[in-house]
Amino acid sequence: MDRLPVPASWGRIGINLKVGATYAERDIQSRLEAAGYDLDEEAEYPGTALFHGKTFEIFPAGALGPYRIEHSGDAIRRIVAVDPNEHDVISEVKELLIDPMSEQLALGGKRGSRAALPDYCDRAQWIADAGVPDHAGNWLRTIEEAAGRRDPEREYLGRGDWRRLTRRMSMLPRKAAYTATPDFSKEPSPRRTLRAFVADTQRAGSRLLFVAAVEDDLRAMERLSGLKTERYADFDEATGARDRGGALLADFDAGFVVSGRKPVVVVTASDVLGSRAHHPQPMARAWTAAFDHPDVPEQGAVVIHLQRGLALLDGLQTLDVAKGAVREMIRLKFAGDDAVLVPPADLALIWPYAAEPGKLTLDKADGSSWWGRRGEAEREIQTAAKELARHIAQRRRRRAPKLVAPGPAYERFVARFPYFATVDQARAVRDVLDDLGAGHPMDRVVCGDVGFGKTEVALRAAAAVALSGKQVAIAVPTTVLARQHVANFAKRFSSLGIEVGSLSRVASAAQAREVKEGLRRGKLKVVIGTQALASNDVKFADLGLVIVDEEQHFGAAEKAKLSALAKGVHTLWMSATPIPRTLAAGLAGFRDLSLIATPPVHRLPVVTKVAPLSDGAIIAALLREQRRHGQSFLICPRIQDLDPMLARVQAAAPDLRIVCLHGRLPADEIDDRMMTFVEGEADVLLATNIVESGLDIPRANTVVVCWPEKFGLAQLHQLRGRVGRGGIRAFAYLLTEAKSEHSERRLAVLEEFSRPGAGFAISERDLDLRGAGDLFSERQSGHVQVFGPVLYSHLLKLASEKTTDGAADLWVPDLNLPVADKLPTDYVQSLAVRLELYGRVARCRSEDDLEELEDETARRFGRPPPAARDFFAAARLRFDCKRRGIIRLDVGPEAVAATFLPGRLRKFKSRSVERDGDRVLYADKGSEKTFERVQGFLEILDG
Repeated sequence: MDRLPVPASWGRIGINLKVGATYAERDIQSRLEAAGYDLDEEAEYPGTALFHGKTFEIFPAGALGPYRIEHSGDAIRRIVAVDPNEHDVISEVKELLIDPMSEQLALGGKRGSRAALPDYCDRAQWIADAGVPDHAGNWLRTIEEAAGRRDPEREYLGRGDWRRLTRRMSMLPRKAAYTATPDFSKEPSPRRTLRAFVADTQRAGSRLLFVAAVEDDLRAMERLSGLKTERYADFDEATGARDRGGALLADFDAGFVVSGRKPVVVVTASDVLGSRAHHPQPMARAWTAAFDHPDVPEQGAVVIHLQRGLALLDGLQTLDVAKGAVREMIRLKFAGDDAVLVPPADLALIWPYAAEPGKLTLDKADGSSWWGRRGEAEREIQTAAKELARHIAQRRRRRAPKLVAPGPAYERFVARFPYFATVDQARAVRDVLDDLGAGHPMDRVVCGDVGFGKTEVALRAAAAVALSGKQVAIAVPTTVLARQHVANFAKRFSSLGIEVGSLSRVASAAQAREVKEGLRRGKLKVVIGTQALASNDVKFADLGLVIVDEEQHFGAAEKAKLSALAKGVHTLWMSATPIPRTLAAGLAGFRDLSLIATPPVHRLPVVTKVAPLSDGAIIAALLREQRRHGQSFLICPRIQDLDPMLARVQAAAPDLRIVCLHGRLPADEIDDRMMTFVEGEADVLLATNIVESGLDIPRANTVVVCWPEKFGLAQLHQLRGRVGRGGIRAFAYLLTEAKSEHSERRLAVLEEFSRPGAGFAISERDLDLRGAGDLFSERQSGHVQVFGPVLYSHLLKLASEKTTDGAADLWVPDLNLPVADKLPTDYVQSLAVRLELYGRVARCRSEDDLEELEDETARRFGRPPPAARDFFAAARLRFDCKRRGIIRLDVGPEAVAATFLPGRLRKFKSRSVERDGDRVLYADKGSEKTFERVQGFLEILDG
């Protein structure tokens, strides 16, 4: 209904790129910046672009994914759509039209010409559902009433435009013949019912068409039906074929019958597989960049060098070596500002420790201050590994009921979810259902950002357990969240006839007695409450599952009580920002970990700004949102701050409608005030952090947090998650009076991690800043802090798996070659990206991994020049050397020499090789290329 720019205006502000056209980088960059694009970000979400040497990548507004533009000789050579995670080429195009990030740029100000949607569809045939005219009439009346004295047709489609459009429309009848296909997934025996249906359909002379979004689902449908089908390219071809059964890749909600002389019966994956059917959502992507490569250190971070200790990674430095050769080295700063240059291959020994130096004491460059701590920590890791192995074995030995929900009832419950599950949501649900049916107690952490769908995972887990005859307890930290969960769970479980109870301080004594009696007698299957659930007078008849939501809000004592409640039963922990101990336990393997990193479709990053606290900043933010016809949260850390803040705001902006909320109000008063805001009768909700959990208000798109230094990182991220849920750009203002460097650094984390899915990254940074503590006790420091959480988790896994690759076995062959052994700066221009690639090459565990990374690099940056090919060849050579135990390899103009680990040099027969202890020398005049000479030398040693 909104007015749009006239179609011709897009040509003026759009950027059109064609294969073969002239490439002018500065002109393209300036036009992209004018169109609202950020040129300093990896192309991971709409509005970002990054320029490299011979390529640049961009994620255009409205596109399903990023594009890569390859150029050379001042001309565009190739334009391809790429997978944002694997960097594979999806398709190739000849032309790419890049729209601005906002249509406001094309509107030309208040006086510019405006159009409507029909102006973009001159030759389109319009078909409308029977209810559209009534729906449109209601919208038009709403717009006219809200406009008042303003001209609504300036901003929205008017009645005259709508009447002209309806003359071109074909209206569908209110009732039409429609034959649905059975929902086989809800039948007691889906396989038998499906096969009987197939037989009946074929006897009747009808054709069957299986339709699924992915090939795996088509194969599953064939397996269940016993029918082998032929694949067709499109619907017309599939319905026009003459065979008895066909298949088509498409995403349909439900099956139907196409009438005709020979009817076509369409059966969908949803009909057969129910909630297990896949529904890919191209616009919903996993924002996993923050933890794609958590083991690769970044510039400016504190790192741990396994042979030298704690250092600051100061960046890359170019070094001239013999005969004009140039190498790029990693610069590490140690105590006393001593600097050491190490080759990029040494990143195999360098691991992230903390994102900021803070108050850490760096080690001496020679490692003398490090070795004592390392030895003690390695011994403790061996002890911890044995404890981890024992913990996992004990958990596997403990028995718990195998809980598998009855298929038809469970599928009816799932069908009441009004959206498709995202990819990660579906995976988390499968993980939880597999755990429930495994026969030993589940202990899983589901980490998903604010609004990413953790509650649906909990709902399905609760349904599976309740339908299996067991009881479910859901613990939440606040009464507000408890009330919201009770309403949601009761609505979903109502169709199954399962009652949902509530236990919290707001329940009356009579209600609490009734709930406790229902739990004791087993009549009440699902209960939601605060820590009151762990009270001594709460007894369960047959408890099967304990769900702890927002686990980061429970203290250690409360968690201990909940763990006692869950002893011997299944446990599910859920959090957007798990506390460091919980996150470290998941990363190290003490608990199973599921990540939900896929945001809802069209979820945009929340613009996060840190600024000094002032009345002007508060009022400007609130009035800006009011002008957008939106709502705002205004958050203060203490109840006593609310009244003074209310007076300040009302004095400066008396037209703002403000509601106050805090936890000491009576429960009914909290509900009334909350509903006033939810229903749009207030512009601002002034509150404490009582609102940080669970509230979903799409109209609220600004949050102002005063004195954010008094909140934790996780709390601030949760508060920021209250906005930006309606697909509209949202803003979070952190207005501080703090002057300390530590506070500024903490708040900068929120600015850095502002995209959807940042909760996990913030928890990782919190793990950096605070440490994990001891995973086996309540100590808040320990051997985790010696190595850092990332390296600690890696070494602990190696030790618990009883592999030979301990810390002592992490060594890198030293190669002295007459080649650059670096990525050219004109091939990969970004220092940060080169550092990332050096780190990923160093982390490759096999030559297959290295080959995949080399292919990815070629896809991202174009065909590699000779120097880049030499860099990857040297990385492959390190695998050859390590396999043979060669710790140093020297290649000179007239000879090749190798130094071996003690005891690794085998006997050989060649007289052309001289041996001196663990070192061998092979005279070679160097007529061949470097790597060919080395290969010949290694073959002689092997022979």
